[in-house]
Amino acid sequence: MWRLGFFFHEMAFGLLSIFLPLYVVSIGGSLLDVGLMASVATLLAIPASFFWGYICDKTGRYKRYILISFFASSALLCFFTFTRDIGLFIILYVAMAVFHVAHEPPKNVLIAELYTREKWERSFAFYEGFTEVGWLIGLVMGVFVSFLDFNSTTILLMCSGLNFLAFALSLFLVSDPLLIFERGLVHIEKSIDFACRGVTIASKVLDGLPISESLTKENLASFCSGLVFFAFATSTLFTPLPIFLSQNLGLATSMVYAVYILNSGAGAVGYFLASKRLELHEEKMHLQKVVILRSTLAFS
Repeated sequence: MWRLGFFFHEMAFGLLSIFLPLYVVSIGGSLLDVGLMASVATLLAIPASFFWGYICDKTGRYKRYILISFFASSALLCFFTFTRDIGLFIILYVAMAVFHVAHEPPKNVLIAELYTREKWERSFAFYEGFTEVGWLIGLVMGVFVSFLDFNSTTILLMCSGLNFLAFALSLFLVSDPLLIFERGLVHIEKSIDFACRGVTIASKVLDGLPISESLTKENLASFCSGLVFFAFATSTLFTPLPIFLSQNLGLATSMVYAVYILNSGAGAVGYFLASKRLELHEEKMHLQKVVILRSTLAFS
Protein backbone atom coordinates (compact mmCIF):
# COMPACT_ATOMS: atom_id res chain seq x y z
CA MET A 1 0.00 0.00 0.00
CA TRP A 2 2.90 2.42 0.68
CA ARG A 3 3.57 2.58 -3.08
CA LEU A 4 0.18 4.15 -3.85
CA GLY A 5 1.38 7.73 -3.44
CA PHE A 6 4.25 7.07 -5.84
CA PHE A 7 1.71 5.76 -8.36
CA PHE A 8 -0.13 9.11 -8.52
CA HIS A 9 3.15 11.02 -8.50
CA GLU A 10 4.30 9.11 -11.59
CA MET A 11 0.89 9.63 -13.18
CA ALA A 12 1.41 13.40 -12.96
CA PHE A 13 4.90 13.24 -14.40
CA GLY A 14 3.78 10.92 -17.19
CA LEU A 15 1.42 13.66 -18.33
CA LEU A 16 4.08 16.33 -17.83
CA SER A 17 6.76 14.42 -19.76
CA ILE A 18 5.12 15.31 -23.07
CA PHE A 19 3.25 18.46 -22.04
CA LEU A 20 6.21 20.48 -20.72
CA PRO A 21 8.45 20.35 -23.84
CA LEU A 22 5.50 21.22 -26.07
CA TYR A 23 4.41 23.94 -23.64
CA VAL A 24 7.85 25.57 -23.67
CA VAL A 25 7.71 25.77 -27.47
CA SER A 26 4.14 27.10 -27.35
CA ILE A 27 5.13 30.06 -25.14
CA GLY A 28 7.95 31.09 -27.47
CA GLY A 29 10.77 28.77 -26.45
CA SER A 30 12.91 26.66 -28.74
CA LEU A 31 14.40 23.18 -28.78
CA LEU A 32 17.55 24.77 -27.33
CA ASP A 33 15.50 26.04 -24.36
CA VAL A 34 14.09 22.54 -23.82
CA GLY A 35 17.58 21.02 -23.94
CA LEU A 36 18.94 23.70 -21.58
CA MET A 37 16.06 23.16 -19.17
CA ALA A 38 16.53 19.38 -19.12
CA SER A 39 20.33 19.46 -18.90
CA VAL A 40 20.56 22.04 -16.10
CA ALA A 41 17.84 20.21 -14.16
CA THR A 42 19.70 16.91 -14.50
CA LEU A 43 23.05 18.51 -13.64
CA LEU A 44 21.70 19.92 -10.37
CA ALA A 45 19.67 16.79 -9.61
CA ILE A 46 22.90 14.77 -9.42
CA PRO A 47 24.36 16.48 -6.30
CA ALA A 48 20.81 16.81 -4.97
CA SER A 49 20.44 13.02 -5.09
CA PHE A 50 23.65 12.60 -3.08
CA PHE A 51 22.42 15.21 -0.58
CA TRP A 52 18.98 13.63 -0.10
CA GLY A 53 20.54 10.18 0.28
CA TYR A 54 23.06 11.46 2.83
CA ILE A 55 20.52 13.41 4.87
CA CYS A 56 18.10 10.45 4.94
CA ASP A 57 20.67 8.12 6.48
CA LYS A 58 22.11 10.88 8.68
CA THR A 59 18.75 11.67 10.29
CA GLY A 60 17.32 8.14 10.09
CA ARG A 61 14.11 9.64 8.70
CA TYR A 62 12.80 8.69 5.28
CA LYS A 63 9.10 9.48 5.14
CA ARG A 64 9.62 13.22 5.61
CA TYR A 65 11.73 13.51 2.45
CA ILE A 66 9.14 11.67 0.40
CA LEU A 67 6.55 14.15 1.67
CA ILE A 68 8.86 17.10 0.91
CA SER A 69 9.33 15.84 -2.64
CA PHE A 70 5.63 15.40 -3.38
CA PHE A 71 4.50 18.63 -1.69
CA ALA A 72 7.22 20.75 -3.32
CA SER A 73 6.34 19.33 -6.75
CA SER A 74 2.68 20.18 -6.15
CA ALA A 75 3.48 23.75 -5.06
CA LEU A 76 5.94 24.46 -7.89
CA LEU A 77 3.48 23.21 -10.51
CA CYS A 78 1.01 25.77 -9.18
CA PHE A 79 3.66 28.48 -9.62
CA PHE A 80 4.13 27.35 -13.24
CA THR A 81 0.66 28.70 -14.02
CA PHE A 82 1.71 32.26 -13.14
CA THR A 83 4.50 32.67 -15.69
CA ARG A 84 5.02 32.56 -19.42
CA ASP A 85 8.58 33.84 -19.19
CA ILE A 86 11.02 31.20 -20.47
CA GLY A 87 13.82 32.09 -18.05
CA LEU A 88 11.62 31.96 -14.97
CA PHE A 89 9.95 28.79 -16.22
CA ILE A 90 13.35 27.07 -16.53
CA ILE A 91 14.30 28.19 -13.00
CA LEU A 92 11.07 26.74 -11.59
CA TYR A 93 11.58 23.50 -13.53
CA VAL A 94 15.14 23.13 -12.21
CA ALA A 95 13.91 23.72 -8.66
CA MET A 96 11.23 21.07 -9.16
CA ALA A 97 13.86 18.61 -10.43
CA VAL A 98 15.95 19.13 -7.28
CA PHE A 99 12.96 18.39 -5.04
CA HIS A 100 11.67 15.66 -7.34
CA VAL A 101 14.71 13.42 -6.70
CA ALA A 102 14.21 13.75 -2.93
CA HIS A 103 11.86 10.75 -2.91
CA GLU A 104 14.26 8.40 -4.70
CA PRO A 105 16.81 7.58 -1.93
CA PRO A 106 14.17 7.03 0.79
CA LYS A 107 12.15 4.89 -1.62
CA ASN A 108 15.19 2.68 -2.16
CA VAL A 109 15.72 2.40 1.59
CA LEU A 110 12.08 1.43 2.14
CA ILE A 111 12.42 -1.42 -0.34
CA ALA A 112 15.76 -2.49 1.13
CA GLU A 113 14.55 -2.46 4.73
CA LEU A 114 10.94 -3.61 4.36
CA TYR A 115 11.95 -6.73 2.41
CA THR A 116 14.61 -9.35 2.94
CA ARG A 117 17.66 -9.56 0.68
CA GLU A 118 16.15 -12.50 -1.21
CA LYS A 119 13.16 -10.35 -2.23
CA TRP A 120 14.99 -7.16 -3.21
CA GLU A 121 15.13 -7.71 -6.97
CA ARG A 122 11.49 -8.78 -7.20
CA SER A 123 10.39 -5.87 -4.98
CA PHE A 124 12.30 -3.33 -7.06
CA ALA A 125 10.89 -4.80 -10.27
CA PHE A 126 7.34 -4.71 -8.89
CA TYR A 127 7.77 -1.10 -7.74
CA GLU A 128 9.08 -0.04 -11.15
CA GLY A 129 6.31 -1.92 -12.96
CA PHE A 130 3.62 -0.52 -10.67
CA THR A 131 4.78 3.08 -11.01
CA GLU A 132 5.28 2.60 -14.77
CA VAL A 133 1.58 1.81 -14.97
CA GLY A 134 0.95 5.15 -13.25
CA TRP A 135 3.18 6.87 -15.81
CA LEU A 136 1.28 5.07 -18.57
CA ILE A 137 -2.07 6.29 -17.21
CA GLY A 138 -0.65 9.81 -17.13
CA LEU A 139 0.18 9.51 -20.83
CA VAL A 140 -3.34 8.22 -21.54
CA MET A 141 -4.70 11.26 -19.70
CA GLY A 142 -2.60 13.38 -22.05
CA VAL A 143 -4.47 11.95 -25.03
CA PHE A 144 -7.82 12.88 -23.49
CA VAL A 145 -6.81 16.40 -22.41
CA SER A 146 -5.47 17.08 -25.92
CA PHE A 147 -8.73 15.84 -27.48
CA LEU A 148 -10.77 17.93 -25.02
CA ASP A 149 -8.46 20.91 -25.68
CA PHE A 150 -7.76 21.68 -22.03
CA ASN A 151 -5.73 24.85 -21.55
CA SER A 152 -2.25 24.76 -20.05
CA THR A 153 -3.33 26.14 -16.68
CA THR A 154 -5.87 23.36 -16.22
CA ILE A 155 -3.32 20.68 -17.11
CA LEU A 156 -0.70 22.08 -14.73
CA LEU A 157 -3.27 22.26 -11.93
CA MET A 158 -4.30 18.66 -12.64
CA CYS A 159 -0.67 17.55 -12.26
CA SER A 160 -0.34 19.65 -9.12
CA GLY A 161 -3.43 17.98 -7.69
CA LEU A 162 -2.08 14.50 -8.47
CA ASN A 163 1.14 15.33 -6.63
CA PHE A 164 -0.82 16.65 -3.67
CA LEU A 165 -2.83 13.41 -3.67
CA ALA A 166 0.48 11.53 -3.63
CA PHE A 167 1.54 13.67 -0.66
CA ALA A 168 -1.71 12.99 1.23
CA LEU A 169 -1.60 9.23 0.60
CA SER A 170 2.06 8.98 1.60
CA LEU A 171 1.32 10.93 4.76
CA PHE A 172 -0.90 8.07 5.94
CA LEU A 173 0.52 5.02 4.14
CA VAL A 174 4.31 5.47 4.39
CA SER A 175 6.12 4.71 7.65
CA ASP A 176 9.80 4.78 8.51
CA PRO A 177 11.32 1.31 9.04
CA LEU A 178 11.48 0.41 12.73
CA LEU A 179 14.96 -1.08 12.31
CA ILE A 180 17.68 -0.37 9.76
CA PHE A 181 19.76 -3.51 9.36
CA GLU A 182 19.19 -5.29 6.01
CA ARG A 183 21.84 -3.30 4.14
CA GLY A 184 24.28 -3.85 6.99
CA LEU A 185 23.66 -7.58 6.90
CA VAL A 186 24.45 -7.66 3.19
CA HIS A 187 27.75 -5.87 3.82
CA ILE A 188 28.66 -8.43 6.48
CA GLU A 189 27.56 -11.27 4.20
CA LYS A 190 29.78 -10.04 1.35
CA SER A 191 32.79 -9.71 3.67
CA ILE A 192 32.31 -13.23 5.03
CA ASP A 193 31.82 -14.63 1.52
CA PHE A 194 35.04 -12.96 0.35
CA ALA A 195 36.95 -14.41 3.31
CA CYS A 196 35.52 -17.88 2.72
CA ARG A 197 36.51 -17.82 -0.93
CA GLY A 198 40.02 -16.75 0.08
CA VAL A 199 40.34 -19.65 2.53
CA THR A 200 38.99 -22.10 -0.07
CA ILE A 201 41.47 -20.97 -2.71
CA ALA A 202 44.38 -21.08 -0.25
CA SER A 203 43.42 -24.61 0.82
CA LYS A 204 43.26 -25.83 -2.78
CA VAL A 205 46.62 -24.27 -3.60
CA LEU A 206 48.25 -25.98 -0.61
CA ASP A 207 46.68 -29.32 -1.57
CA GLY A 208 47.67 -28.97 -5.23
CA LEU A 209 44.06 -29.00 -6.44
CA PRO A 210 42.77 -27.06 -9.47
CA ILE A 211 41.21 -23.65 -8.69
CA SER A 212 37.86 -22.62 -10.16
CA GLU A 213 37.01 -19.82 -7.68
CA SER A 214 38.12 -16.21 -7.99
CA LEU A 215 38.66 -13.37 -5.53
CA THR A 216 37.69 -10.78 -8.12
CA LYS A 217 35.12 -8.32 -6.76
CA GLU A 218 32.46 -6.52 -8.73
CA ASN A 219 33.83 -3.53 -10.63
CA LEU A 220 31.40 -0.92 -9.35
CA ALA A 221 33.14 1.93 -11.22
CA SER A 222 32.70 0.18 -14.57
CA PHE A 223 29.08 -0.67 -13.83
CA CYS A 224 28.26 2.93 -12.83
CA SER A 225 30.08 4.23 -15.92
CA GLY A 226 27.91 1.95 -18.04
CA LEU A 227 24.79 3.30 -16.35
CA VAL A 228 25.94 6.87 -17.03
CA PHE A 229 26.38 6.21 -20.76
CA PHE A 230 23.06 4.34 -20.87
CA ALA A 231 21.27 7.27 -19.22
CA PHE A 232 23.08 9.71 -21.52
CA ALA A 233 21.92 7.85 -24.61
CA THR A 234 18.37 7.62 -23.26
CA SER A 235 18.07 11.33 -22.44
CA THR A 236 19.64 12.32 -25.77
CA LEU A 237 17.00 10.28 -27.59
CA PHE A 238 13.90 11.03 -25.54
CA THR A 239 14.34 14.69 -24.50
CA PRO A 240 13.78 16.23 -27.99
CA LEU A 241 11.54 13.43 -29.24
CA PRO A 242 8.13 15.05 -28.41
CA ILE A 243 9.11 18.17 -30.37
CA PHE A 244 10.50 16.08 -33.24
CA LEU A 245 7.29 14.07 -33.46
CA SER A 246 5.13 17.17 -33.21
CA GLN A 247 6.99 19.56 -35.51
CA ASN A 248 9.16 17.48 -37.84
CA LEU A 249 6.66 14.68 -38.41
CA GLY A 250 3.60 16.88 -37.96
CA LEU A 251 1.86 14.53 -35.51
CA ALA A 252 -1.03 15.84 -33.42
CA THR A 253 -0.41 16.13 -29.68
CA SER A 254 -2.67 13.14 -29.03
CA MET A 255 -0.56 11.04 -31.42
CA VAL A 256 2.65 12.10 -29.66
CA TYR A 257 1.13 10.83 -26.42
CA ALA A 258 0.09 7.63 -28.23
CA VAL A 259 3.69 6.94 -29.27
CA TYR A 260 4.86 7.32 -25.68
CA ILE A 261 1.97 5.17 -24.46
CA LEU A 262 3.26 2.30 -26.60
CA ASN A 263 6.75 2.79 -25.22
CA SER A 264 5.58 3.04 -21.60
CA GLY A 265 3.23 0.06 -21.97
CA ALA A 266 6.11 -2.07 -23.23
CA GLY A 267 8.21 -0.86 -20.31
CA ALA A 268 5.59 -1.86 -17.74
CA VAL A 269 5.28 -5.32 -19.29
CA GLY A 270 9.06 -5.62 -19.29
CA TYR A 271 9.32 -4.86 -15.57
CA PHE A 272 6.73 -7.46 -14.63
CA LEU A 273 8.28 -10.07 -16.94
CA ALA A 274 11.71 -9.35 -15.45
CA SER A 275 10.39 -9.91 -11.94
CA LYS A 276 9.24 -13.39 -12.99
CA ARG A 277 12.67 -14.42 -14.29
CA LEU A 278 14.87 -13.08 -11.48
CA GLU A 279 15.07 -16.48 -9.82
CA LEU A 280 17.30 -17.60 -12.71
CA HIS A 281 20.12 -15.39 -11.34
CA GLU A 282 21.31 -14.42 -14.82
CA GLU A 283 21.31 -10.66 -14.22
CA LYS A 284 24.57 -10.00 -16.08
CA MET A 285 23.44 -11.85 -19.20
CA HIS A 286 20.03 -10.13 -19.19
CA LEU A 287 21.68 -6.72 -18.78
CA GLN A 288 23.99 -7.32 -21.74
CA LYS A 289 21.07 -8.43 -23.92
CA VAL A 290 19.05 -5.35 -22.98
CA VAL A 291 21.87 -2.95 -23.85
CA ILE A 292 22.58 -4.65 -27.20
CA LEU A 293 18.89 -4.74 -28.17
CA ARG A 294 18.35 -1.13 -27.16
CA SER A 295 21.40 -0.04 -29.14
CA THR A 296 20.14 -1.92 -32.21
CA LEU A 297 16.62 -0.50 -31.92
CA ALA A 298 17.95 3.06 -31.62
CA PHE A 299 19.44 2.76 -35.12
CA SER A 300 16.11 1.59 -36.51
